[in-house]
Amino acid sequence: MAMANSLQLVIVTESVIENTIIEEILALGAKGFTVSEARGLGTHGMRSGRWTVGGNVRIEVIGDADLCERIVATLQEKYDADYGLLMYTFPVNLRN
Repeated sequence: MAMANSLQLVIVTESVIENTIIEEILALGAKGFTVSEARGLGTHGMRSGRWTVGGNVRIEVIGDADLCERIVATLQEKYDADYGLLMYTFPVNLRN
């Protein structure tokens, strides 16, 4: 099933709020998500990626522009001031 005009929203944040973020994106209408461990260096410093010791996660959601904007606005409002949070989107063409 191909979906036209889809975006992939990528959310990189602290693993301590993973479950909360997932609850938020599902409540906002996302049909699914993918979570993976994330490591790297950025404005919040070096992150080890050890989930049980404050690492980062990468949460990916595919949806239309409206869904992605609702998720971004909600997460910025509720979590951006207190947690490391990086979000970006790019167009995708689903092939199945």
